[in-house]
Amino acid sequence: MKVYQTKEIRNISILGSASSGKTTLSESLLLAGGVIERKGNVESKSSISDYRPIEHERLNSVKSTVLYSFFEDYKINIIDSPGFDDFAGEAISAMRVTDVSLMVLNSHNAIEVGTEIFWRHAMNYGQPLIFVANQLDHEKAEFDELVAKSKEIFGNKLVTIQYPLNQGSDFDSIIDVLKMKMFKFPKGGGDAEILPIPDSEKDKAEELQNELVEAAAENDEELMELFFDKGTLDEDEMRKGIRLGLMKRDLFPILCTSAKNDIGTKRLMEFITKVVPSPDDANAETLANGDELPIDSAKAKSAYVFKVSYEEHLGEVVFFKVITGEIAEGDEMENIQSQTKEKLSQLYLIAGKNREKVEKLVAGDIGATIKMKNTKINSSLNEKGADLDIKKTVFPEPKYTISVKAVNSTDDEKLGGILNKMAQEDSTFHFYYSTELKQMVIQGQGELHINIAKWHINKEHKIEIEFFPTKIPYRETITKESKKDFRHKKQSGGSGQFGEVYLMIEPYQEKKPDPPKDQYNIRGKEVIELPWGGKLVFYNAIVGGVIDTRYLPAILKGIMEKMEEGPLTGSYARDIRVVVYDGKMHPVDSNEISFKIAGRTAFKAAFKAANPKLLEPIYEIEVIVPEEKMGDVMTDLQGRRSIILGMEGEGVYQKIKAKVPLADLNKYSTALSSLTNGRGTYSMKFDGYEKVPPEIQQQLLKDYEASQEEE
Repeated sequence: MKVYQTKEIRNISILGSASSGKTTLSESLLLAGGVIERKGNVESKSSISDYRPIEHERLNSVKSTVLYSFFEDYKINIIDSPGFDDFAGEAISAMRVTDVSLMVLNSHNAIEVGTEIFWRHAMNYGQPLIFVANQLDHEKAEFDELVAKSKEIFGNKLVTIQYPLNQGSDFDSIIDVLKMKMFKFPKGGGDAEILPIPDSEKDKAEELQNELVEAAAENDEELMELFFDKGTLDEDEMRKGIRLGLMKRDLFPILCTSAKNDIGTKRLMEFITKVVPSPDDANAETLANGDELPIDSAKAKSAYVFKVSYEEHLGEVVFFKVITGEIAEGDEMENIQSQTKEKLSQLYLIAGKNREKVEKLVAGDIGATIKMKNTKINSSLNEKGADLDIKKTVFPEPKYTISVKAVNSTDDEKLGGILNKMAQEDSTFHFYYSTELKQMVIQGQGELHINIAKWHINKEHKIEIEFFPTKIPYRETITKESKKDFRHKKQSGGSGQFGEVYLMIEPYQEKKPDPPKDQYNIRGKEVIELPWGGKLVFYNAIVGGVIDTRYLPAILKGIMEKMEEGPLTGSYARDIRVVVYDGKMHPVDSNEISFKIAGRTAFKAAFKAANPKLLEPIYEIEVIVPEEKMGDVMTDLQGRRSIILGMEGEGVYQKIKAKVPLADLNKYSTALSSLTNGRGTYSMKFDGYEKVPPEIQQQLLKDYEASQEEE
């Protein structure tokens, strides 16, 4: 296969709702480019994008699919993304390595939920967009209504490049106001006949072209001067203005297709090759230190890994974009993250499950390799000495958490390996074993995301699993001072056990002075930063040698054991100061175990006498909802013990900021989707710990006591 140079490459991703026809458009683009000889379709499970078993069962995409096509002398890399927010990580990684995204619109369903969601993702990640009004052959297609609604939601920067002449079941003609021509397509699609615009459409076409000319001119001073001088711009000048506006996200072109009937596809490809910039003319890559790294084939070799997939018969496939230089088959590269060498023994162009072997890829191109040892998503690959650490993609934090275990305990180890592999493929899927909660925890973007994971584990790996609510990681602390002592004495023949400890505990607070000298003779202080947050400050105030200093570490160890399994509910304890100020020992029977037990028991008694409180994790959330759903969402949040921090408008949406206890966020993604018909989204981040209300604490204590009795 020809080696395409950077100027001959265009990188696009495809976004949109699940029913907009993204996969069908991908098929049409590949057919037009000669990559496939006949189109597949989702319904017959023959599409090149949705080739995975789960996609055949669901009849929609759950993974992004890397593809490519050709138009004239250009290669177009295409990444077809899923249309559900639960799989947003796939779309985000696709946008990361493409210069422009096609936002596919369903012309008979106005603006769908997925369109709004992926618009927000594109804006958050700074992605330029071309809107594609698809399915114009549908009998209920309403292009003008679609454009009006799009401008209402997405703003007036949307500019019509094309409009349908006869939308509906007889759709075969498009008016192109950039070229000021009519494209009439034969039945069944194919090459269009290019005709003059009918007289009946000239006024409308000229009005839309004037709007396009003005929008294009606004993006460049030179073009604006030409516009003032001539009163118009020619086609090349308009293309330049569209390109500039597109890349600054000050202009969003709208084009027309019926991907099902191959109408408008080649014209869309021509627009992509003539308007979308080549990788070296698009935005530069960014390094981890913030420096810019232009795409340049003359520089040292580097590549960025954006996707990893496990494919049958191939194993792990690593997808990458060449950032600088030219990468050839057999090259040895260094992984900056793992500090290991990797050999690119084979290079491929990938189109779904099809692959084409190539000898070389140049800067800006997208390809794949196999049999890498230590290279994962977000890895930077360099030739020796380049040392280019490419900025990592930031993926959304998890929004849905649940615990899992294998029905058959003999599958536990195998399950861990499967979860690890799934996390390597999907940067928004997380798992870990919580020693605190004694649960295997998995996290994702929503209930659908997690259910798809369960499908893979059940169907592909033949392991039955069960889901359980994840326990809340409460913390325990105290609110007042308390003194207790305990004597541990055990005699059973021979040497016995003896240790007696007197201690005082009190709440830890930043900058609080040490205990007063008139009460305690402080001889030593140890500040312990607890792994689970907070501190333990341990004071040695022993005088007169009543306890040998060699036993103090044992006392501390006993206290730490009880901190790790708090006296109230077995949760971690935090933010406590302990003063060991007196005690007794025996010249024969005292030993470390005796003082560990005495210290632990005295601490437990003092803790329970110090007005102990449970703390619960609080999360700050941002909820974006349609304005008309504000009331329902606010009511629901108030029922979740939330504190509303503020609200602000975001177009036709409202953003609500609130603090909510984690215990009340269980399945919130599902509830929010139900309240907003799928249009609401949210993000969450840990804020801190706050005291549990008394009535809830009382119930939690009862539940814990009951569970202990059962055990």
